[in-house]
Amino acid sequence: MKAAAQFVVVLVTAPDLKTARALAQAALAERLVACANLVPRIESHYWWQGKLERSAEVLLLLKTRKTRLAALERLILDRHPYDTPEILALPLHAGTERYLDWILESTGGRK
Repeated sequence: MKAAAQFVVVLVTAPDLKTARALAQAALAERLVACANLVPRIESHYWWQGKLERSAEVLLLLKTRKTRLAALERLILDRHPYDTPEILALPLHAGTERYLDWILESTGGRK
């Protein structure tokens, strides 16, 4: 395993598969992410405007570099239908060298 401090996995929820696909394609087209996994049919329970809510959503798992986070955040905020979309960046500790190199190359970086 290789140290992966420069990489993150970003979690974003979307209201439906159409929205999730559009966000994923836009992020990929701009090379802000190397990979977008869409996990359909999750059930989210949360507080919103003082009330407990529940909704069906799609979870996006976006693999990228920390240096791409600001641009990725802008893209999501500009295109997401939610007033307050979930955008959480989780740091990575380690990963396989070939996979991390692929993320780097796919997001416009160099080995």
